[in-house]
Amino acid sequence: MTVRREIPSGWRKSSRSSQTDSCVEVGRVPGGAAVRDTKDRGAGHFTATSAQWSAFMGAIKHGRFDA
Repeated sequence: MTVRREIPSGWRKSSRSSQTDSCVEVGRVPGGAAVRDTKDRGAGHFTATSAQWSAFMGAIKHGRFDA
């Protein structure tokens, strides 16, 4: 995880959480992505570089986090 001070823009809700109250939103920051909890937006967000975000998405697509 990288500490950044940019203000994220273009927040969008995860398509995987459309039917539940457990939602996350993804926003854009220069060179990466930001993630926050939809129910508690005031709690802040975390950011990842483009490389970190790509590795995370690849792991999801390959089932690495499947229960």
